[in-house]
Amino acid sequence: MSIVITGSPGVGKHTIAKEIERTWKISELIDINKIAIDVGLVERSQDIIEVDVNKLKNHLEPIISDIPRLHSMGRTGLVVGHLAPYVIDAKHASYCVVLRKNPYKLLDVYKKRGYAEKKMKDNIGSEILGIITSDAINNFGREKTFQVDTSDHTPKEIAIRIHDIYHGKDDGDNIDWLPLIEEKNDFKTFFEY
Repeated sequence: MSIVITGSPGVGKHTIAKEIERTWKISELIDINKIAIDVGLVERSQDIIEVDVNKLKNHLEPIISDIPRLHSMGRTGLVVGHLAPYVIDAKHASYCVVLRKNPYKLLDVYKKRGYAEKKMKDNIGSEILGIITSDAINNFGREKTFQVDTSDHTPKEIAIRIHDIYHGKDDGDNIDWLPLIEEKNDFKTFFEY
């Protein structure tokens, strides 16, 4: 079984995965994005990157299904990527941690990355609506899916929280960004309508 870390682009998935790998006995770090690129399942068109999720899921299946063997030797596997809810079978996950970030802070991240406005709005809109969280719950189940707000925490702090979730000492966060956006009457900043 493995720990799955997912979330919108820019929430800190890979930075936190590296921190977990550094501090835990992680025997296998599976980076879904890297694998998709390495095996040629990514197509780039202007500012859009598309992945054939069915082919990626089929490619990942034998890799992910080998993790229980590692777990039997006292090691933990870690799977990271925003596509995890769509390409990882629930039977292969002990827990799924969905990293979340305040939309205003995410907007700053996307501006620094040079995202086009449409790409920013698509990703932030998804974060506000909790699309990846909802899809993770649908795929992995509510009992295996936990949210963690990364907005004001260091990677080390988040790694500790994920460790506590893994050991049943933390139930994660209950995150809903809609009241924040509604309070500021800022829907036009993040959504096309």
